[in-house]
Amino acid sequence: MFRFIQSEVLTTIRSSRLPNRVHPCRQAHQKRMRVPPPVMTRSGGNQPISPFGWMLLAIPATTFGLGCWQVYRKQWKENLIRTLATRMRMEPVPLPDDLSELEQMEYQKVTVRGEFIHDQELHLGPRALIQDGDSKTAGGLFSQKETTIGYLVITPFKLEGREDKILINRGWVPKRFLNPATRQEGQIKGTVELEGVVRLPENRPQFTPTQRGAIFMFRDVPKMSQICETEPYFLDATAASTVPQGPVGGQTRVTMRNEHLSYIFTWFSLSGFTSWLWFRQIVRGKSF
Repeated sequence: MFRFIQSEVLTTIRSSRLPNRVHPCRQAHQKRMRVPPPVMTRSGGNQPISPFGWMLLAIPATTFGLGCWQVYRKQWKENLIRTLATRMRMEPVPLPDDLSELEQMEYQKVTVRGEFIHDQELHLGPRALIQDGDSKTAGGLFSQKETTIGYLVITPFKLEGREDKILINRGWVPKRFLNPATRQEGQIKGTVELEGVVRLPENRPQFTPTQRGAIFMFRDVPKMSQICETEPYFLDATAASTVPQGPVGGQTRVTMRNEHLSYIFTWFSLSGFTSWLWFRQIVRGKSF
C-alpha cells in the first residue's frame, strides 16, 4: 500500500515539470492575435486623401481658372483693337453739341472750328516723334537727328459760336523748340478748322511722379483742364494740321498691347504641372 502511494506522488511531481498543454483552438487564436494588422498605404489606394491634400488641389484649379479668364480677355482685347481701328478709318464727324458724348467716341475723328489760346500752352513729355505710323513726313519743326526727344504741345481751343473751350494736342516739337517764342511763325492766329482724334484721360502710370509745373508726364486731362479752365475733353490734331514752323500733328498711337496669348500659355502650363505634382505626391504618395 505504501509503495502505491509513493508511485502516485512521484508521477504527480513529474507531470508538474512538463510544459503546460494548450488547447489547439486557443493556440491558433493566440497566433492570430500576434500577427500585426495590414498597413494601409496611399499608393495602394487604401488610405483616403487628407483634407490638406484636397486643399492643395486648389492650386491647379485656380491656375486653370486664370487661364480661362485670359482666353476671355484675349477675345475682348482683339475686339477692342478692331473697333478702334475701324473708328480711325471712319470719316470725321462734327463735334457734338453735347460734349459728354465724346466719352463714348475715343479714337473717332471729329471736326472742330475755333481759335487757339497760345498763351495758356502746356506740354506733355518727353515723347518720341510719331508720324503716319512712325514713318517720316515733311513739315513741322524737326530735323532727322531730333526725332528722339521732344514734347507734345497742348493748347486750349475756344470753339466758334459757343463759350466752351477744349484741349487740343497740336503735335510734337523738339526739345529746343519747347519755348513758344522760338516758333512764333507756327503759332496760328485767328479762326481755324481742323480734324482731331478723341482721346480719353490716361491713368497715372506706376512710379510716375506727381505733376508739377506746366510739363505733364502723362495725359492727365482733368488736371490740364483745371489749369487752363477748359472742359475736360481732349483731341489729338491729325497730321493735316501741321504748319511750317509749328508742331507736327498726327501724334496718335493706335496700337495696343495684346500679350494675353503668353498669359494663357503660362497659366495653363502651371495648371498642368501642378496637377501632375498633386497626383504624384497626394494620390500615389510618391516623392521625387
